[in-house]
Amino acid sequence: MTRRTRYADIPAYRTLDGSEIRELCHPAVHGNRNQSLAEAIVEPGQSTRLHAHRQSEELYHVLAGRGVMTLGQEQFPVRPGDTVLIDPGTPHCIAADGPEPLRLLCCCSPAYAHDDTDLLEDA
Repeated sequence: MTRRTRYADIPAYRTLDGSEIRELCHPAVHGNRNQSLAEAIVEPGQSTRLHAHRQSEELYHVLAGRGVMTLGQEQFPVRPGDTVLIDPGTPHCIAADGPEPLRLLCCCSPAYAHDDTDLLEDA
């Protein structure tokens, strides 16, 4: 069981919402049980697709860049140091509106799964 990961060893992939993800710690790989932690990158001028998770509660913590968060019917700016709680079933997406990529940590409990993601808009 791996208790430590190294960023340079983690391949990036695209999630269903369109963001580039690195799974920093996920049960399918690392042996943890109840949550996952990933870094997401949204390029300038890009947005994730509006989506919801049926089971997972999610936290977004902004590391760098700036963006606009859509959470249910609400929209608000996010900046480094901001953390957003996303309840299960809540439609959400995030757009990078600055000159550099928006980087955020995403923590899901239970852990992220593609089949827990409902896309609410077309690509």
